[in-house]
Amino acid sequence: MNVLWVSLLIVFTAGVLALAAQKKFVLMKTASVLFLTTGCLSGLLFSSLALWWAETPSYSFTAMKYIDLSFKIDSFSAFFLVIIFAISLISALYSYHYMNEPEKRIAVSVHYFFYSILVISMVLVVMANTMITFMLSWELMSLSSFFLVIHDHTLPENRKAGYLYFIFSHIGAMFIFAAFGVALSYTGSFGFEGFKELPDSVKLVIFILAFIGFGSKAGVFPFHVWLPHAHPAAPSHVSALMSGVMIKIGVYGIVRTYTLLECQGEAVGMIVLIAGAVTGVLGVVYALGQHDMKRFLAYSSVENIGIILIGLGTGMIGIQSGDQTMAMLGFTGGLFHVLNHSIFKPLLFFGAGMVLHQTGTRLMDKLGGLLKSMKITGTAFLVGSLAISGLPPFNGFASEFLIYLGAFTGAHTGHTPFVAGMIAILSLGIIGGLALACFTKVFGVVFQGEPRSSAAKEPHEHGATMLFSMTALAVLCTVIGVFPGLFVTIAVKALSSFSFAYERIPLEPFLQITGDISRTATVFIGFILIVGLVREILYIGKPIGKMGTWGCGFTRPTVKMQYSGSSFAGSIMEFFRPVAPLVEEHTPLQGRFPSNTAYHSRFEDIAERHTMTLIVRPVLWIFDRLRWIQHGEIHLYIGYIFLAIVVLLFFI
Repeated sequence: MNVLWVSLLIVFTAGVLALAAQKKFVLMKTASVLFLTTGCLSGLLFSSLALWWAETPSYSFTAMKYIDLSFKIDSFSAFFLVIIFAISLISALYSYHYMNEPEKRIAVSVHYFFYSILVISMVLVVMANTMITFMLSWELMSLSSFFLVIHDHTLPENRKAGYLYFIFSHIGAMFIFAAFGVALSYTGSFGFEGFKELPDSVKLVIFILAFIGFGSKAGVFPFHVWLPHAHPAAPSHVSALMSGVMIKIGVYGIVRTYTLLECQGEAVGMIVLIAGAVTGVLGVVYALGQHDMKRFLAYSSVENIGIILIGLGTGMIGIQSGDQTMAMLGFTGGLFHVLNHSIFKPLLFFGAGMVLHQTGTRLMDKLGGLLKSMKITGTAFLVGSLAISGLPPFNGFASEFLIYLGAFTGAHTGHTPFVAGMIAILSLGIIGGLALACFTKVFGVVFQGEPRSSAAKEPHEHGATMLFSMTALAVLCTVIGVFPGLFVTIAVKALSSFSFAYERIPLEPFLQITGDISRTATVFIGFILIVGLVREILYIGKPIGKMGTWGCGFTRPTVKMQYSGSSFAGSIMEFFRPVAPLVEEHTPLQGRFPSNTAYHSRFEDIAERHTMTLIVRPVLWIFDRLRWIQHGEIHLYIGYIFLAIVVLLFFI
C-alpha cells in the first residue's frame, strides 16, 4: 500500500508545483501535467494489481491526537481506483493544450492545485473505512470540485453554477451526515462494522437518507439540478473528470451502503430501480431538448446514471428473490456500465471541448459541417456517440446487454422480479431509442451539413495531447466493445468482496456471452472493412465528383434550409411536453413595417422549476426578512453565541 501513498504524494506535488511556479507558465503547466500523469499512472498500476489480491490491505493513523483515520482497499474499492486514476491521467494530459492561457497563469495554477486535490480526495473516499474518514474525504472532494467549476469566475453564470453546485453538494452531505448519525446512535461506533446488526426498519431509514445524499452527487432525479449548470461552466477536461468519475463516487456510496446494511426485503431494490428508470428516461428527454453541447452532455450523464441504477436495482431484486444469476447480471452490468461511461463520456466532453476551443461557441445551431475540417474530433465524437447510444460493436452495448439479460432472467422468477424485470426492460428500451435520437441530432447538427455561422467556417483542430486523448478513448471504446470478456471479469471481480455468493457463480456463462459478442462484433467490423476495401478498389482510376448536399429541389440551397436542433427534436419533445414544458420568448411584431425581432425557445426541467418555486424563492424571502439580524455589532453577535449555548444546555 506504500506505492499508493507515494502515488498520491506525487499527485499532490503536482498541485504544489503549480502554485510555486505560476510565474513561468510553460514550466508550471509542464511540471504539473508531468507529475499528475506520473502519479496517476503509478496509482493505476497499483490499483490494477490490488483488484486481484486475495487479502484486503488496510492503513490507519491518528491525526491531531484525537481523529482516527482508517483506510481499506477491497476489490470494490480497487475497481473504482482503476477508474479514478485512469480518467484523471487522460484528463490531465488533455488539459496541457486545452489550458493554453498564459494571460490567466494564476487561475491556471490554482486550477491544477485543486485538480490534484480532487484526485486525491476521490481516492480517499473509496478507501475510507470509518464515518469520520469518509466525511472528511467527501467534503474535500466537494470543495476542490467547487473551485474547479468556478475556474472562469469572471462570468456571472459560472459563479451561479458554482454556488448551485456548492449548495447541492452540502445538502447531499447533510443527508449522509444524517444517515451516519442514525447509525451511530444505535452502534455507538464510527466504524461501519455494526451496520448489518441494526433493525430492518432502521436500515431502511439509513439507506433512504444515504440514497438521497449520494444521489445528489450522482445526479439522480430530482437532485440532478446542478449538473446542467456546472458542466458548461467548468473546463471541458474537468467536466470529463466530474461526469466520468466524480458522480460515480455517488454510485459507490449507494452500493457500499447497501452492502454494509445487508438490507432485507425488496423495497430497497425497487426504490433504486424506479429511481433509475425515472432518472434515465427524464435525463435523455431533457438532453434531447438542449441547444448547448455541454449542457446536452450533462443531461446525458443523468441518463446514464439512470441506466446504472437500473442495473443495480435489478441486482438487488435478484438477491432478495434468491435468483443469483439475476443478481450477478444486474450488478455486473451496472458496474460494467460505470466503467464504460467513464470512458465514452470523457471522450464526448473532450470532443465538445475541442469544438469550443476552435469555434468559441457551444451552441449547436451556430455550428455545422465541422467534420470536413475536424476529422479526428468528428470521428472520435462519432465513436463516443455510438457507444453511449448502446450500439454494437462498442462498449456501451455490452454493459446494457448484461442488464437486459438480468431483467429477462428476473421476468421468469416470480411476481416482484417479473415486475422489476419489465420496468427495467421498458425503461431501457425507451432510453436507448431516445439516446439514439439525441446523438443523431448532435452529430448531424454539429458535424454534418454546412456551417451555420462564421465561427464554424474555418475551424482547425490542433493540440497533440487533446487529439491523443480523444483517439485513445475512442480506441478503448472499440476494444472493449469487441473484446468485453476481460472487462466483464473485472466488474465481476469487483463484486467478490461482497456476500453475493460470488464463489458459487460460474464464470463460464459470462465468458460465453462476452465471447458471442466478440465474435459478432469481429464479423461486423470485418464486413465493414471488406466493403470499404472493395469500394476503394472499384474506384481506382475513376474520377470522383464532389457536389453540395442535395437541395430538395432548390437550385440555390442555404444553411437556413438545414435541420436545426429544435426542428429535429420538435416532434419527439411534443410527446414529452407534460414533463418538459416549452418556454418561448419572442418580441411580437407591431406596425405596418415591423423592426427585426428575435425568437428563443427552451424546454424547462420540471425539477429545477419546482425547486425554484417551492424551495429557493420561499427560503430567500425568509432570509430577506431576517436581514436585520446581521447589523455589524460585535457585542450582539457575542450575545447570539451566549444565547445559543444557554439553549443547547437544556438539551444536553
